[in-house]
Amino acid sequence: MSSCDPQTLVQKALAARELAYCPYSNFRVGAAVLTSDGCIFSGCNVENACYTAGLCAERTAISKAVSEGDLEDRFISPCGGCRQFMREFGSQWDVYQSKSDGSFKKTTVEDLLP
Repeated sequence: MSSCDPQTLVQKALAARELAYCPYSNFRVGAAVLTSDGCIFSGCNVENACYTAGLCAERTAISKAVSEGDLEDRFISPCGGCRQFMREFGSQWDVYQSKSDGSFKKTTVEDLLP
């Protein structure tokens, strides 16, 4: 597993949040994924008038990593709706849940699921 300062991931997620397309909720979300080879993929939420067609920031970041061929270990900060999506690719990912002030707490995907 590649190492990375968790604060770097939080900062990447905060930067991605600024790119969010959220005209319906006005709620910006950003996420960052650290892959096993040290690449960081970030993503933002992308809303749609048909709510189910929108994308969560976590799914955007994971999809970017998968589309670049990275299916291995990653770190990510999830929303509740993305936990099962993440579990599909692994249960022992380290998860950093962060606040807009940059503070965070560490857990795992498995710990977040019932």
